Amino acid sequence: MWSTSHPLFKSSSTTSAISGNVDGEPGCNSEFLRRHARRLVRNGRDAQPSKALPVLRRIIDTGVMPELSVTDLYAVRDTLQLKHVLHMLGRELGFAGREACKHEIDRRGAEVLDRYRFEQGQFGDFRQNWFSDEQTAREWQQQNGGYIVAYGKQAVAILAD
Repeated sequence: MWSTSHPLFKSSSTTSAISGNVDGEPGCNSEFLRRHARRLVRNGRDAQPSKALPVLRRIIDTGVMPELSVTDLYAVRDTLQLKHVLHMLGRELGFAGREACKHEIDRRGAEVLDRYRFEQGQFGDFRQNWFSDEQTAREWQQQNGGYIVAYGKQAVAILAD
């Protein structure tokens, strides 16, 4: 059976597990989220549509700029700011926006940001088993183990020894 504990944080009692410190990442969720947002801003401003469009679609999908279409936003992508992406990330995490997220995110466990760690490739050294929804992944986990990361409507079991 695969381990069901967080593969990046070997022990939940360690300071790094509580603070979200992984491989030189800053020691709190809000700082991790800010650094991730900076990466997304760079991608969103990129001239290559394959880098820019996924970020711009997420901004539109979360309602951060409801007055724009993806095409309109792509045309003015150089105006994309960190505050837009932080607002988007806050909404993706279930908050009303970036201010609510900023005040609450550090009170939550580091696992709340696993989706973004997954986007950055931090689980790349582990085997992965994808599922169409989190419920199916949880059922599979009960029999086989693995650490579940929700990724949008899908889920992935991270398989670590």
